[in-house]
Amino acid sequence: MNASTPPPAQNQASTATLYGGVTNRRVTVRDLAAAKQRGERWSMLTAYDALTAGVFDEAGIPVLLVGDSAGNCHLGYETTVPVTMDQMVMLSAAVVRGTKRAMIVADLPFGSYQESPAQAMHNAARLMKEAGVGAVKLEGGERSARSIELLVEAGVPVMAHIGLTPQSVHALGGYPVQGRGDEAAHQLLRDAKAVQQAGAFSVVLEAVPAELAAQVTEQLAIPTVGIGGGPDTDAQVLVWTDMAGMTAGRVPKFVKQYADLRTVLGDAARAYAQDVRTGAFPAAEHSFH
Repeated sequence: MNASTPPPAQNQASTATLYGGVTNRRVTVRDLAAAKQRGERWSMLTAYDALTAGVFDEAGIPVLLVGDSAGNCHLGYETTVPVTMDQMVMLSAAVVRGTKRAMIVADLPFGSYQESPAQAMHNAARLMKEAGVGAVKLEGGERSARSIELLVEAGVPVMAHIGLTPQSVHALGGYPVQGRGDEAAHQLLRDAKAVQQAGAFSVVLEAVPAELAAQVTEQLAIPTVGIGGGPDTDAQVLVWTDMAGMTAGRVPKFVKQYADLRTVLGDAARAYAQDVRTGAFPAAEHSFH
């Protein structure tokens, strides 16, 4: 092949950046692997409906996570534990319908995969067949490795999730930082290597010391996605309602708020109510004759 010969088609994923390079199809696991190789960092946001997912897709976010965090920020639950498979299928399908380019990853909720690898396969297939997602995410390191293996063998891309695993909130007694101390750090490294060996295409590191997340990122060939994992992971993810300032009250330490949509939306609602009370709305231009 001479210098003027274009690269073969199968190598195009490795030559196009995630931001602007992939425009005519969905982002895939190959694109994320290529980004890791060239040191390109990428962002992931949660999404739970077609409207906001479409906004994030148009903004160029390459990966959207239909998280069971919907339980906290959309469905009114105190934790993610009550979220059901039917709810995840419905939310995931909406996000898929609202997007064209982003890779859509959907959480397997609590109780949908812990029983056995066969249970994990059944419910992952539902998310792919009924909702049309491109990948699933499940929590756990070594303990989930066999389920990851089965899913990957069956053709289901899997994003793993280690460190703080919110579905284990009752066992953990809350949401403490994970991986502090030598023993805990060694276990996190074992978990990370176990999910990579099992075939996961990436792994979320939640609420772990930045230095440990950097060590894991250096040792793994697959991309790491940080949420409270410091600046050295390959990617970052935030819950969109935290990122955009929709969440009431205190947000986690690792959240940066890029807008104050709660105030904007509240002001709009109050202005609307005031116009209705005073008769200013609807005006002539809003009426049919």
